[in-house]
Amino acid sequence: MGPRRFLITGGSQGIGAAVVAMARQAGHQVVFTGRHDDTIEQVAGATGAFGLRADSAIDDENEKTVEICQTQMGGIDVLVNNAASWYDAAIGELDVDAMRRLFDSNVFGMVDLTNRVVPLLKMQAGGDIVNIASTSGAKGRKLGTAYAASKWAVRGISQCWQAELRPHSIRVISICPSEVQTRWGGRVGRNNPNKLYATDIAQTIMAALNMPQRAMWPELSVFATNPWKED
Repeated sequence: MGPRRFLITGGSQGIGAAVVAMARQAGHQVVFTGRHDDTIEQVAGATGAFGLRADSAIDDENEKTVEICQTQMGGIDVLVNNAASWYDAAIGELDVDAMRRLFDSNVFGMVDLTNRVVPLLKMQAGGDIVNIASTSGAKGRKLGTAYAASKWAVRGISQCWQAELRPHSIRVISICPSEVQTRWGGRVGRNNPNKLYATDIAQTIMAALNMPQRAMWPELSVFATNPWKED
């Protein structure tokens, strides 16, 4: 894969920040978004990528993000839809408004941003879209009504886009990580070295993108080999 232009949402921490770092190390141009100035500045300073405060759940901010990509990089070759939120609650106690906000972030924001990027990819007759789903989007779990449903939606949407965009030489790749050790969702203390790291998912994404352009992995699930082992 030669030098390309990446747009990575949610790139100021966790999986997104790991993808930003690996893409920059490989010589690619990168614009990434985040919602917190301190983490945006930290990742931008460490990688040389262009950081932008933007929330993909807000349509106007998606429009601004695409405009900045065109100004900074002259376009977009790879879109990584990584930004997401988390909400768990038991049915009977679920806050439906919170679930709607989750879908704004995890589903509708992803669709709105991609809707703006795809015409650019079609004009250049190629590109890649990577959607970060989850193994929660393949198997229901206790308390997972909102989050799992959003990730099932990401997987289904990815399949629809594959059917639409393959004739334009645009690959759509759905990545389904299992539990990853990040501070995402405000969770801490998840320091078992045998569980997945954000860099494991970033390496998976870069491997998928490094496939010959004539070949694609439609969906990849990533599990830790032995997450139950305690060192």
